[in-house]
Amino acid sequence: MADTLEFDVHDVQSLLSSSERDYLVRNNGDQVAISTLKGKKVGLYFSASWCPPCQRFTPNLVDIYNELVVKGDLEIVFVSADEDEESFTGYFSKMPWLAVPFSDSETREALDKCFKVSGIPHLVFLDESGKLLSDRGVEIIGEYGSDGYPFTPERVKEIKDQEEEARKNQTLRSLLETPSRDFVIKANGDKVPVAELEGKTVGLYFMLSTFKRSSDYTGILVKVYDELKAKDSNFEIVMIPLDDDEELLKKELDNIPWLSLPFKDKKCEKLVRYFELSTLPTVVIIGPDGKTLHPNVADAIEEHGVNAYPFTPDKFAELEKIEKARLEAQTLESVLVSGDLDFVLGKDGVKIPVSDLVGKHILIYFSAHWCPPCRAFTPKLVETYKEIKSKHDAFEVIFVSSDRDQASYDEYYATMPWLSLPYNDKRKQSLSRTFKVNGIPLLVALGPTGKTITTEARGLVMLHGAEAFPFTDERLAEIEAKFADMAKGWPDKVKHDLHDEHELVLTRSQGFMCDKCDKEGTIWAYNCEDCNFDLHPECALEKDEKDNGKPNEGWVCEGDVCYKAS
Repeated sequence: MADTLEFDVHDVQSLLSSSERDYLVRNNGDQVAISTLKGKKVGLYFSASWCPPCQRFTPNLVDIYNELVVKGDLEIVFVSADEDEESFTGYFSKMPWLAVPFSDSETREALDKCFKVSGIPHLVFLDESGKLLSDRGVEIIGEYGSDGYPFTPERVKEIKDQEEEARKNQTLRSLLETPSRDFVIKANGDKVPVAELEGKTVGLYFMLSTFKRSSDYTGILVKVYDELKAKDSNFEIVMIPLDDDEELLKKELDNIPWLSLPFKDKKCEKLVRYFELSTLPTVVIIGPDGKTLHPNVADAIEEHGVNAYPFTPDKFAELEKIEKARLEAQTLESVLVSGDLDFVLGKDGVKIPVSDLVGKHILIYFSAHWCPPCRAFTPKLVETYKEIKSKHDAFEVIFVSSDRDQASYDEYYATMPWLSLPYNDKRKQSLSRTFKVNGIPLLVALGPTGKTITTEARGLVMLHGAEAFPFTDERLAEIEAKFADMAKGWPDKVKHDLHDEHELVLTRSQGFMCDKCDKEGTIWAYNCEDCNFDLHPECALEKDEKDNGKPNEGWVCEGDVCYKAS
């Protein structure tokens, strides 16, 4: 293959062939002449079995390929970055398209160079004449699926224009119907015309049953839905299922009282994009006029139940006033006491009345043994707790467990020196709602009056340890002033022999690894943002010797892309 293929138009035959080979291969070993690609659009898929983002993207690409290949004008060619033939063969066995033979490393490397592949998965599309259509195939397919075909910037613009027009003229039917389907379905499979829902307030419930937070929320939503329907409210829910497993969806439908889009209906992925879905659970409210009333009322439903209905701006303004009054009136007992549950447990299992803790600084620690970030943070919190406790007796931590069984709770709590709610205590649900616990570990700081100081005390402990006590804005301002004094006299920028490509900028940092001494650092670093290079101030400002270390080799995986190390 020639080395001069740096153009927007390519000869596909010479691009994919070599002096010894004029064919591509299928995963069953069949050889397919490259000439058969003539008159077709060609996707070059740069991928590898060792790359997690590739493993996630490939099944999606298989679905898109199977849907589009029937048109007869598209083919995909796998260009492997695998390190051995066995890995290539195993990975290729999952692909229904063609591939450059693994043995032809020269062509594979030349294709990498030609299309400037710096990260995988990477998908390039060429039209029938070999002209480059797009090198953003992964991004376009991830966002638009098969609707993005032929995956050109022009097609992307066309879709966006169509969606913008649809927003201007949005109706319930435009949201839920397709040219071939004008109904939604009941749990038993019966069809309900979308037209019958017009004039109602409709919640679009985006649901993924394999995501625990989503499946747990379904029970909450069922309760609210049943209460609203019992009042004969003009309200309905239509589930937007995001599952890949039809059996899981059928099980989910057996337990829900509302309507749903069919399994893997094209509207599901379109609605994900249309409403810019970023979190689960999400419940979008469509008003009686078919317009979007609220982009996500999931939290409001969890916190206020039926009182959040009818989800209008006036209702949310009313709820905001109620919430503000609640926070103003919050006490430790209003947070921790529920009926007869007016105690916490000491290390010896003795019940300690919540009233004994009134007037103290309290940290509420949401955590679990199964959670790696929790297990990593707990030792730091233990160290901080002991240091604060040695100076301030009016201080306590209360553990709220998300462990899955009593034994796990017992094992984990044995590592902690503070108080706890009993395992599986029903107050955990109300505490999680009060402090909007969407992930753990979470550390909430309450002042002596019982009012919330911050729900972000974990970050303060990680950054400042016991110095952060009592976690107030005033204390943080004092710490910031001290840090500013620390940096007085230091230059804003420095040049260093270990990183002579760019200047290093004095930067605040919550944590980094010094690239000179290989020790952790916090607060201040001399940093190159472009290269992710950090030095302790003391390492940056002392006379340095050249680093004789070897450059990184291979690949580095970050987020959804694996990059070639430079």
